[in-house]
Amino acid sequence: MRLRELEAELEDLQGFADPKIQYEQYVTSPSLAARTVFTMFAQDGDVLDGGGAVVDLGCGSGMLGIGCAMLGGASVVGMDIDADALSLALENAERADLSDALELVQGDVNASRLPLRPKSADIVIMNPPFGTRTKGADVQFLRAAVQIASYSVYSLHKTSTRQFLI
Repeated sequence: MRLRELEAELEDLQGFADPKIQYEQYVTSPSLAARTVFTMFAQDGDVLDGGGAVVDLGCGSGMLGIGCAMLGGASVVGMDIDADALSLALENAERADLSDALELVQGDVNASRLPLRPKSADIVIMNPPFGTRTKGADVQFLRAAVQIASYSVYSLHKTSTRQFLI
């Protein structure tokens, strides 16, 4: 599948009708999601071609995870704290005819024990909260991602928070 085709497929997915501010929910645009997923497959496609597993951490509407499933991620898990977000992700997976390709798990990256085992995925992809509402939320997501991923982490962040992350 080409980049433009992936973006066009992702445009059919629904975003949050009523984003929850406490979770810093916002829509990952189809364009950004397609480019991120496409880049991930270009860099680490060999891992995924071999039956690799991907986790979309803080999956929200499922845009990134569904994009991974569309490009052939062997195993894709979406995790989010919000049950409404998981319902939307399931609706979007069904809309894309990929409900069998996406497993959804409710969980909190701040929990003392994550619902996903350490190193249970090859790659974690995420568009985490930026930490503008809850200071350090982005760092908590990064810590969880590093625990879960055995190979790579792909994470989107605001440029203004870079100094706190590096």
